[in-house]
Amino acid sequence: MSPILSKIAIVGAGVSGVAAAKQLAHHRPVVFESSDCIGGVWKHCSYASTKLQSLRSDYEFADFPWPDRDNINFPTHLEILEYLNSYVRHFDLLRLIRFNSKVVAIRFIGSGTVDGSPDEFGPLLPGHPVWEISVLDTQSNTVKLYEVEMVVMCMGKYGDVPMVPEFPSGKGPEVFGGKVMHSLDYCKVGKEEGGEVVKGKRVAVIGYKKSAIDLAVECAEANEGEEGKACTMVVRGLHWTVPHYWVWGLPFFFFFSTRSSQFLHERPNQSFLKSLMCLFFSPMRHTVSKFIESYLTWKFPLKKYGLKPDHPFIEDYASCQMAIMPENFFRHADDGKIIIKRASKWWFWNGGIEFDDGSRSEFDVVIMATGFDGKKKLTDVFPMPFRTFLQYPSGMMPLYRGTINPMIPNMAFVGYLESVANLHTSELRSIWLARLADEKFKLPETCKMVEEIKKEMEVMKRTTRFYKRHCISTYSINHSDQICEEMGWNPWRKNTWFSEAFSAYGSQDYNATNTNTK
Repeated sequence: MSPILSKIAIVGAGVSGVAAAKQLAHHRPVVFESSDCIGGVWKHCSYASTKLQSLRSDYEFADFPWPDRDNINFPTHLEILEYLNSYVRHFDLLRLIRFNSKVVAIRFIGSGTVDGSPDEFGPLLPGHPVWEISVLDTQSNTVKLYEVEMVVMCMGKYGDVPMVPEFPSGKGPEVFGGKVMHSLDYCKVGKEEGGEVVKGKRVAVIGYKKSAIDLAVECAEANEGEEGKACTMVVRGLHWTVPHYWVWGLPFFFFFSTRSSQFLHERPNQSFLKSLMCLFFSPMRHTVSKFIESYLTWKFPLKKYGLKPDHPFIEDYASCQMAIMPENFFRHADDGKIIIKRASKWWFWNGGIEFDDGSRSEFDVVIMATGFDGKKKLTDVFPMPFRTFLQYPSGMMPLYRGTINPMIPNMAFVGYLESVANLHTSELRSIWLARLADEKFKLPETCKMVEEIKKEMEVMKRTTRFYKRHCISTYSINHSDQICEEMGWNPWRKNTWFSEAFSAYGSQDYNATNTNTK
């Protein structure tokens, strides 16, 4: 079987894959999508109640604004899917996508160095194949080989591979007499069937992040009027949640999404003077965090339910773990439909769950909203030695500008860097990647990129204990500045100094038709 030749392969047609396909469309990349539609987690990891956690204007492509972008209601996952499909149709991207095509293996067939030596990274499109990709047609169950010059990984960190806790022998799901499922399985059953799974049942939801919170509310609403059928949330770690994007009457972006507000926070490669100023302004950062916490503890009965975190709000924001709390969550808790159970450890017994305090609770259904194993999705298809380069011992993925792993040639990663506006983050890095592929600029030497990555990681470690998520929310504008400078764009995107200092930055500021080059 002769391999099929192509210049660029993009793995995944979620938000990041679609963004990369649009920017690289002039190279006619082939996009491999394992399912039968685009959308990624918005299609395959969403409940009936799932909504975006930001306004439409904060989650849009720079050259394709929402038709009703000023609508203050958060769009549902179905509205987001329609928006993404409209984007794909508008820019004629469907012609590039191969649906039901699952990448099962990637093999290096190039001749460059693979040991991370301090050489030039080289062009992303060298003019000859570098990677061989094995693609499974999930309908015909046949495998085709592709040879490409560059691969763009857009598989994402969420979905596909559930993260399931490990249990002592004889205390796992196999001893439980009820039904055990992961939140990913619950997403797949559909609205009506999902309601039947939890209706009239004693349900335990494991976790306290966004998916767990939404799931608990769905369970509570499915059991309205059902006597004694409460949903129990088993909570190990706490994180701050917010009701909306206003704090004591002030817009949330005022605290974190303007140049002036981000000036208070440490960033990589800052000057000695800037470091001194960060040290000088550290009490102000603490005051801002306390100011927000005071509002949240006033707005929500966090102390009543034992849900007030011990760590500062800023640490959750700096690690992209802040979530929107559904407005009816605490109403259901007050009505006894949602029960909070704090436990650092738990395991199964025949009738339900036993906790580390010795207590037991009976359940019919246990749903584990315990996250996803994004690393396994990559390691399952990567060969050695590249598999060992995917993650540092600290747990973070080493990516220059959130896109290039200096130790892996002719490959890019889009969608693995987090911020409070992930679509914008992926789009801007896709624009940067396309210009890099077209050799509009060159990357630094490998050793310099590695040093830059280390500096970024050190900043994250000093900012939050949850640094492994690789989140740039407290210095996202500075990160975008660096990308603009490398592309030859003016990093200052606003029309006036006042807007530059005090207006929020968003995707529209980086519209490629307004490059504002130096």
